[in-house]
Amino acid sequence: QVQLVESGGGLVQPGGSLRLSCAASGSIFSINAMGWYRQAPGKQRELVAAITSGGSTNYADSVKGRFTISRDNAKNTVYLQMNSLKPEDTAVYYCNADGSSRWPPIDFGSWGQGTQVTVSS
Repeated sequence: QVQLVESGGGLVQPGGSLRLSCAASGSIFSINAMGWYRQAPGKQRELVAAITSGGSTNYADSVKGRFTISRDNAKNTVYLQMNSLKPEDTAVYYCNADGSSRWPPIDFGSWGQGTQVTVSS
């Protein structure tokens, strides 16, 4: 199995910054896309940003120009730098990764446990 562990959430004032990290561990052969999703109370989970193994990125319109996704393939880790945070960014942020495991030799799609981000004065 492949596990994802997120860190870096917390409480921040509007206009502030946070950096989320997500490390994948387990029997990993390769990881294709990694991404961040978020879910606010009463709303559906939505894609925030994603990055391929080659470094191509995709962002939700609501975070373009404020958030930056990056990854360290050697560490199987993905990051989300969040700047100019707004109250509407408040949500539980989930990490996602898909790829192939060494044993058993199958494709996987894994989710982290989620980390709370609260933007409030």
